[in-house]
Amino acid sequence: MKKIGRLDKPDNNGSAHMFQNPILEKMSRTHISIPIVMFMVIGIVSFYYGVTTTTIPLATGLLLVAVGWLVFTFVEYFMHKHFFHMIPNTPFKDKLQYSVHGVHHDYPKDKDRLAMPPFISGLYACIFYFVFTLIMGPYALFFLPGFLIGYAMYLGVHFIVHAFQPPKNFLKVLWVNHAIHHYKDPDVAFGVSSPLWDVILGTMPKKDK
Repeated sequence: MKKIGRLDKPDNNGSAHMFQNPILEKMSRTHISIPIVMFMVIGIVSFYYGVTTTTIPLATGLLLVAVGWLVFTFVEYFMHKHFFHMIPNTPFKDKLQYSVHGVHHDYPKDKDRLAMPPFISGLYACIFYFVFTLIMGPYALFFLPGFLIGYAMYLGVHFIVHAFQPPKNFLKVLWVNHAIHHYKDPDVAFGVSSPLWDVILGTMPKKDK
């Protein structure tokens, strides 16, 4: 099992103090609504410009939105499994892993650190835009909204599975899988917003007999 946190009790209800500088400490926190709204607004603006400034058919644009969402679900899975849960076999990797994800496993109920701070989220959106534009030109104006919608859904789901009790419907699997990932086996259930890639790639939690 990969080392992911530092404390003996991963269900700690407190909050990590990550920076001595109070400004940096404040900037490391964010209300979950801020990055979600940022991504949704950027996605809407991008889609608007795609419709009004290109000759790409709307049906093609909507298909690209769906593809962008699907690609994000894979990126979410891949990053969670291979970056957030990297093997910390050097001091640098150990510090990096703890800073970006291990702290969340130690303090999973810290609602202020369930998303990247706004300035980092904004930087991500800019990087995504330029990379997608470089790869696919004007089609990126439709692909980007789908990708950012996926990101916003991931943030929203991640927040509610930590902040609220599971519902009594088919969505309960998201709560169950994430609880298993946090409190039982961090080497399974890497998909937060969807179990799709866990199913495809064989990392779904095993059912208790």
